[in-house]
Amino acid sequence: MNFFNAFLGIFLNPKQTLKAVSEKPRWIEALIIILIAWALFSYITAPITQQDSIKVMEGNIKLKERVGEDQYNQMLENIKNPSPTSALFRPFIMAPFSLAIGLLFSCLIMFGMGRLISTEGKYIQVFSGFLTVSFIDKILGNAVRLLLILSKKSILETSTGLALFFPRLEVTSTAFIILTQVDIFQLWMFGVFSYALSYIFKVEFKKAAFISYGFWILKTLLYIALGLFSASLMK
Repeated sequence: MNFFNAFLGIFLNPKQTLKAVSEKPRWIEALIIILIAWALFSYITAPITQQDSIKVMEGNIKLKERVGEDQYNQMLENIKNPSPTSALFRPFIMAPFSLAIGLLFSCLIMFGMGRLISTEGKYIQVFSGFLTVSFIDKILGNAVRLLLILSKKSILETSTGLALFFPRLEVTSTAFIILTQVDIFQLWMFGVFSYALSYIFKVEFKKAAFISYGFWILKTLLYIALGLFSASLMK
């Protein structure tokens, strides 16, 4: 199955698409497209991320006291006036590199979880299948997020999770941090990925869904913990 068919198929006929991808893993084209899309998303949103960071820094008295005034002023200056090299390095090198590492590691964990219930399947099948379902979150999901970010002029206030339905919540509140991690596109993606895992490990759909959503729960708890920790530093 070529890239174009896999891209359309994951939205129009995900079950058959993932069956084909599981039987004949193709990952290079998908990985390249996802990384390019992520780099462009990071580059377009960089100025808004910068303004969000400045707002957080300028209002963070505790951080100023913790690191000292000189270092605080230097940190703020670096955010306000990044070097041209840094402005390009972060979205086009660091962002896609970090995403690639995250994808590889996530698939390794899910492959290990699958190994607990089955001796079937290979890592490359999991990786290929996960890249294919990632079109849902990293292409369509980020397209929607980009529209919301450009509309709100803020990344911190933007969510495609349940927090979207509670616009008055403070971004540093525990409720916002938890609800924003229950992301609509992520739930969709991991639900569809259950089909791939059932084909790869040759297990029934319920067991595959347990692996897929089990990983999502672990990832979500980690991000909530990191979000709460970051919020505590902003107050």
